[in-house]
Amino acid sequence: METLDESIYDHPKYYDLVFGADCASETRFIMECGHWYADGAVGKKSPSKWRMLEPACGTGRLLNAFARKGHTVAGLDLNPKAVEFCNARFARGGFPSSAFVADMSDFTVNKPYDIAFNTINSFRHVASERAAKAHLDCMADAIRPGGLYLLGIHLTPTMGVPSETESWSARRGHLAINTHMWTISREPKKRIERFGIRFDVHTPQRSFRINDVLVLRSYTKPQMERLIKSSPAWEIADTFDFAYDIDEPIDVDASTEDVVYVLRRKPQA
Repeated sequence: METLDESIYDHPKYYDLVFGADCASETRFIMECGHWYADGAVGKKSPSKWRMLEPACGTGRLLNAFARKGHTVAGLDLNPKAVEFCNARFARGGFPSSAFVADMSDFTVNKPYDIAFNTINSFRHVASERAAKAHLDCMADAIRPGGLYLLGIHLTPTMGVPSETESWSARRGHLAINTHMWTISREPKKRIERFGIRFDVHTPQRSFRINDVLVLRSYTKPQMERLIKSSPAWEIADTFDFAYDIDEPIDVDASTEDVVYVLRRKPQA
């Protein structure tokens, strides 16, 4: 099989298919969180339309789904190819090209948003504690008081055996992709984890493999909670796993790996 040693993020068409399986459950969960946790009032009636922001938006699969429901959306990403793909998708739907290239630790918006989300571990690409805090500070400036930031992250457990491999498949029409991800190395003192990832891409005309290595910052439960506390604008409203079940919040402990932190922007003093 032909092999390409390239970034998976430079192939937005394939990336979009590989990571698009949970789109319906994610969008439903995000809306439910807005209903239950925004403004600190559990069960408060949600507004008919939200202003929604996605840092590290990638191909914009969730943003596009929300735009189709009538919400105002915007996203940012470091990868120009992903942003181009996202804006082309918006254009096909008749929506404004509201994705832009920016660093999620150094950006501004013109008007605050109601809800932000980053659900599939992209936050761990932020490589230092200083940059991670800067990200939370940027997000605090971008979200109105009482608004939410749903931050999904894969924690490093301190009890039990961490997951080392994951494989899944996705298909759209005549395009099929088998994905495999595995741990290469963990350096807890440096807070660095390296993962191999490959896409085996199959079309009627061609089959080939894309190989990449992801270098991610690691977080244990205490490290993540300490980071959130370092940005005083945020409070943890609740925590969930990647099942996205609003009726099943979780207690994060030393064995927990997949977590969505529902962060609420504190009222301004």
